[in-house]
Formats: sequence, structure tokens, C-alpha cells
Amino acid sequence: MYKINKVSNDIEKLEERLFKDLGFRERDHLQEWIAKNPEILGEDLLIIQKEFSGFNDTNERLDLLALDKEGNLVIIENKLDDSGKNVTWQALKYASYCSTLTTKQILHLFQQYLLQSQSEEIAEDLVKTYLEHTEGELYLNSGDQRIIFVANHYRKEVTSTVLWLITHGINVQCFRATPFSENENIFLQIEQIIPLPETEEFMIDVQEKKREDLEKGKGLSETRKTQLEFWKRFKDRLLQFDEIHKLQTPRPQYWFDVVLGKSGIHLSNTFNTDRNEIGIRIYISSKNVEEWLPYFEKEKFHIESVIGDELLWNPNPKNKDKIIALYKQFNLNDKDNWDEAIDWMADKTIILRKVFMDLIKDK
Repeated sequence: MYKINKVSNDIEKLEERLFKDLGFRERDHLQEWIAKNPEILGEDLLIIQKEFSGFNDTNERLDLLALDKEGNLVIIENKLDDSGKNVTWQALKYASYCSTLTTKQILHLFQQYLLQSQSEEIAEDLVKTYLEHTEGELYLNSGDQRIIFVANHYRKEVTSTVLWLITHGINVQCFRATPFSENENIFLQIEQIIPLPETEEFMIDVQEKKREDLEKGKGLSETRKTQLEFWKRFKDRLLQFDEIHKLQTPRPQYWFDVVLGKSGIHLSNTFNTDRNEIGIRIYISSKNVEEWLPYFEKEKFHIESVIGDELLWNPNPKNKDKIIALYKQFNLNDKDNWDEAIDWMADKTIILRKVFMDLIKDK
């Protein structure tokens, strides 16, 4: 890592260090940094447990447990300067333990974590807000569990095992955490090394095909099958735009997220057959509201003039997280109307995505 010196118009190399030499410890430092700032792992994660040891018939303890935006569990294992040789086996055991957790059990674990943190907030309310779950029964851990490793150095037996797991449909990511120093200043660099961001989309597409084949025999409910089919068609339409290069894998759920390049702010498409309604929402997490919502509100006239529609600004004022939304009615139970609905949603998504990305960039 280099520091830019504007005065000399040059760069200065920072000294790469080891955590142990700086006096940092796994649980007291690296784990705490991630728990407080999970966005350093490249996505908006909700930490729901730390140092959890409540598995039946075992005293083993996982480092961090989180939920992702699809309501699936994410096991996060942290090591300092050396990953060790058994970390993959350790994480796989934790994933297997977590695979049986029900929604009720997950909410209970999260509530315990909040109590330990001396928070009076309600776990279920926080999860619903985080997932933007406004209707129907909350259903967590419906998909496969994910694993994230964080370490400074990975042994060959670990990286080879991780790559094998990925090719067999297990969602695993490796991040390298590297400390640097300059005099009394200490810096931390976190970078994803497996899978490489440049190849991740291809690997996702391969796994998506495998998932599609498996889902044919899983007997999904008709509602979830409809959701999955709609989002697959929507993704295909969205990828026709030059501005879009990477999208999530379609899932049988009522939302489909598109990143805006800023942690805590994303664009979420919605699909509701009960209301015959589709929507596009700019979601702002509670910790980003004070900084970003007033800024966006000042640009209200500009945003609405570009999109050509009046938007709903904070339609759910009781929620700590905020949304800016645009909805439209279609008869979604008749699939003959889907092309028109998808075209409308895709066009508005691209416009809103660009205007908000520009505003975020210009701030």
C-alpha cells in the first residue's frame, strides 16, 4: 500500500506489518472491528451473534454470525497472521450446526446478542427493517449457509479446499486483512482474494445453473416459483443495459437488490402478486439516514424531473431505516403482462440507479 504525497507529487510506501507485532489479538481487535463495521466485507451484513457457543453437544465457538440481505446465515471466521490448516473444517462444522436453526431460534440468538450489548431493541423488528420485510411471515435461513474467512495469510491447504468447495456449490469467500504503519499511524487493508471479484460473476452464473437444476426437484411453493421466474426474467432484461455488469443471483423472494456503490444505501426492486404491484425503492440504513436522507431530499426536484414521476419520500416514518419509493400497478397474476411490467421496472431502475449514483459520487 502506498500513500500519495500531493506536495512532492509522489507516492510513499507504507510498511506492511503483522498483527502480532502490533499487539493486536483476534477476539479483542480484528473480530471487534468486523462486528462494528461489517461493511468492510463488501456488503451490508447484520451481525446477530458473537463468540457463540450454544450448539448442542459441543463446546465449539464460532467467531461471528450474521444475516445477509437474503435472510441467509453467514458464518464469519477470523484469524490473524495465519489462517491455520483446519479453519475450513472448523467453519464447515459451524455451517452444518447453523443449517438446522429455525427463524424463531435465530431471532432468539439475536435477542440474546442485543441484551449482551445492553441494547433494548427488539430483534425481530431489527431483522424486518434490515430485510425490508413489510408483509407476510418472516422466514430466515431458507437457503444455503455462507462462509467468510478473514486472515492475513492463507495456507495452501486452505485455499485449495475453498476453491474445491466453491466449485461444488458452497458459498465461501476469503478476505486478506493486512495492517500497515507509518510512524504512529496504523492502517488496515481488507481485500477479497477468493473468489477474485473479476471472476466472481462467472462462478455465480455456473452455480446459478446448478441451482436451477436442483430447484426443479425441490418442490418450491407456487408463490416462490413465481417470484423466482419473475426475477430471472428481470435480471436478463436488466443485463441488456450497458450500465449493468454484475447482479445478484435471482432468489424466490419478493425483492431483488441492485448496488449503488455506497454501503448502507442500495436500490431494491419489489414484486407483489397479492397487491399486483411492482416497485423500486432506494433503501437507506438507519446509520446512514442523518447524512444522506436530507441530502437526497434537497435534490427532490432534480430526481423527480429526471425519473419523470413523483416519488414517495419516507412512506414508513416509524421505521429507523428509510426508503424513497416508486410503485406501479400491473396484473401480475397474468404472465402476459410481465414483459410490460419488467420493461417499466428495468427502465426506471436504470434511471434511478444513475441519478442516485451520481448524487452519491458528487457529495
